[in-house]
Amino acid sequence: MADHRYPGLRPTWAEIDLAAVRHNARLLRRLAAPAALCAVVKADAYGHGAVAVARAALEGGASWLGVALVEEGVELRHAGIEAPVLILSEPTPAAMAEVVARRLTPTLYSPEGLAALSGAAAAAGTIVDVHLKVDTGMHRVGADPADVVALVDAVSDAPGLTFAALWSHLAVADEVGDEDRRFTTHQLALLAETRAALAAAGADPPMVHTANSAGAIAFPAARLDMVRCGISLYGVIPMPPLDQILVDDPAVQGTELLRPVLTLRSAVSFVRALDAGERPSYGRRRPLETRSFVATVPIGYADGIPRRYAAAGGTVLIGGRRRPLAGTVTMDQIVVDLGPDTGVSVGDEVVLIGRQGPGSLTVWDWATALGTIGNEVLTEIGSRVPRVLVDNDPASRASAEEEES
Repeated sequence: MADHRYPGLRPTWAEIDLAAVRHNARLLRRLAAPAALCAVVKADAYGHGAVAVARAALEGGASWLGVALVEEGVELRHAGIEAPVLILSEPTPAAMAEVVARRLTPTLYSPEGLAALSGAAAAAGTIVDVHLKVDTGMHRVGADPADVVALVDAVSDAPGLTFAALWSHLAVADEVGDEDRRFTTHQLALLAETRAALAAAGADPPMVHTANSAGAIAFPAARLDMVRCGISLYGVIPMPPLDQILVDDPAVQGTELLRPVLTLRSAVSFVRALDAGERPSYGRRRPLETRSFVATVPIGYADGIPRRYAAAGGTVLIGGRRRPLAGTVTMDQIVVDLGPDTGVSVGDEVVLIGRQGPGSLTVWDWATALGTIGNEVLTEIGSRVPRVLVDNDPASRASAEEEES
């Protein structure tokens, strides 16, 4: 029989707080004003659920949505979301007809992409706005700055296309070292030079954007006409040193800062006592220092906890306290060292990311231990972990209670 305390048959799930999404969108919009906010919801909104997050972000003040794949844009349209959706990389020629049919806004940076999009737009008898991406130093995708004027001329001459925006992407805006800050300044200058060249050619772009979350926080000059915020929308600072920069920004002083959106929960499924020297889990990597109680929790690397998390000093919260893992993470389960604590029982809540009583474990606690970034931690949480939508907005709860009464 199902245990109705949990959303599924297994007591493991992720809570997604839509009130936190709305709050973060409002904060980022206020930070960037008068620039518009593009809420980046690619990769299923960093594992939070694209449709629900997109709606909440729009309610919070975002006016654009950003995705990586045409399929991600189609999902938003299928859900009835009509806001502008920017495809952040140039779609393949075969995808251009779908881009046009779904009224998505494509990025372009190659003559081949331009020709394919123009053909699809002409076939549909419609006009498509184009955001042209210039490579200012990220060196992943984008047109060479020297080619931008000619490419914009080609867009203007192509049937069915309108040049709507020039944009780029910052490579090291989340880094605080002097060299990295100089490189970001160089990127901004190169973008400005490219814009000036377009203006001199009579093609000044109606919109220019380049700031990701880090750029929006750390480089006010990068905010321009729109900021594209991903990780910060989910309540995670791009890099810990940027936290103080956000705190000090006069645009948001006196405002509650970013709220974490995701809490990852599970529950104890088994408890047993083991003698000192026993080595739980695969590889028998770590001997218990003393006779200890060990709890099993039904979540593993198939759910997004890296196998190396134990060796990296990973912990979980049980009873409001951080508890170390007792051995290697397995595909479906972890084992937790409770020491001499006899007060933990089957069914007790385990928090892997989030707050529990006086204790907390953040995405950056995980990222620091694992030598990665918050983006990877969030997007690694697997699809078999149910996402449960909650709305921890006091105003929303008060309204709901009033309706019930």
